[in-house]
Amino acid sequence: MADPILFRPFRLRDLEVRNRLWVSPMCQYSIEQQHGVPGDWHLQHIGALARGGAGLVTVEATAVAPEGRISPRDVGLWNDEQTAAFARLASIAHAHGARIAVQLAHAGRKASTYPWLPGQPDGTVPIIEGGWQTVAPSEAAFGELAAPRALGADEIAGIVEAFATAADRAVAAGLDAVEVHAAHGYLLHEFLSPLSNLRGDGYGGDLERRARLLREIVRTIRGRHARLPILVRISATGWVEGGFDLDEAERVVSWLAEDGADLVDVSSGGNVPVAPIPVGPAYQTPLAARLRGSLPAEAIAVGTVGLITEAAQAESILVTGQADVVFLGRALLADPHLPLRWAHELRAPSAEALVPPQYHRARF
Repeated sequence: MADPILFRPFRLRDLEVRNRLWVSPMCQYSIEQQHGVPGDWHLQHIGALARGGAGLVTVEATAVAPEGRISPRDVGLWNDEQTAAFARLASIAHAHGARIAVQLAHAGRKASTYPWLPGQPDGTVPIIEGGWQTVAPSEAAFGELAAPRALGADEIAGIVEAFATAADRAVAAGLDAVEVHAAHGYLLHEFLSPLSNLRGDGYGGDLERRARLLREIVRTIRGRHARLPILVRISATGWVEGGFDLDEAERVVSWLAEDGADLVDVSSGGNVPVAPIPVGPAYQTPLAARLRGSLPAEAIAVGTVGLITEAAQAESILVTGQADVVFLGRALLADPHLPLRWAHELRAPSAEALVPPQYHRARF
C-alpha cells in the first residue's frame, strides 16, 4: 500500500494534524444581522469541510474589530457572543477529527464594501447604508473605493492589541491555531507594500519599518500563548513593479520565523485593482518553493495554495519539497469530500478511517 505524504500527519508545536491537506479561509458573507456572530450556515459549512477529511479547517477572514470587516456581513471575534459561537465551530470540527484555525484579519482600506455575492453591487457601502470610515497606513485609496483615513501611531498600538485579544478569544473558544492575515491588500499587507504605505514614521519607509506592525502582532500573540501554532498568510508578490515582492517576502519570512511564527501560508496579489497575475495550475507554488528554500526546514513551515485541483499534483508538490502542506479553497466548495476521494485515489493507509461510519456505503 502506498504512503502518500499528503495524508501523513503534520505537527506544529504540540498540535498534530491528521494530514497535510488543509482548508483555506474563504469568506462566506453570511452574517445577516451584521453582528459578526457565526450562525447555522457556518456550522454546516465548517462541519462539512471537517467531515470531508481535511486535516485543518481555517475559518474565513474574521475581523478583529468592527471597522476591520470586509463587509457588514463578515464574521468577527471581538466580543463574548462571537467567542461562544466560535466554540460551537470548534466543537463540530473536532467531532469530525479535524483541527480548526481562524484567520484573524483587518480589511484596512478594503473594508466597508458590499459582500462579494451574486446580485450585490460593487464598491464601498455608504455610511447611511451601514458602512463606515475605513483606515489604512496612508490616505491612498484602493481603486474606486472610498479613501481611507491614515492611522495615528496610538491607533496602531490598538491594532496590535485587537489582533492579540482576538487570538486570546480563539484560544478560549477551543480553536487549535490562528492565522494572521497579511495578504490580499488588507491592512497588514497595506503596511508591507510601498505602494500603499506612504508613512514617514516608524511604520513606513524601509522594509523593516513597513513590516513592524505585522511583527509586533506575531510577537505579541506569541508572548501570550507559548504553544499556540501561529500561521501567517502573505502575498509573496503583488505582481506589479514597485510593490511588495518576493525578495522582500524572503526577508519578512525570516523575521517571522524569529518572531515565533510556525507556518507561512503563501498566496499573492490583491493590493492593486489590476495586475498581470499568471493564473494557472498551482501558479503560486513556485513562490512557496522559493520561500521554502530560503530558510532551514526547521525554521518555519510553508503552505501553498492556488488552483491545486488534482491529487497527484498536490502529492508532487510535497514530494518535491516545494511546500510542507497544501491549502485548497474552491475545489472544496465544489466537493467538501474531496480529501476522502484523494485519500482513496492515492491509496493512503488512512483512507478508510477518514470516512465517517455513516458514509461507509459511499464509493470514494
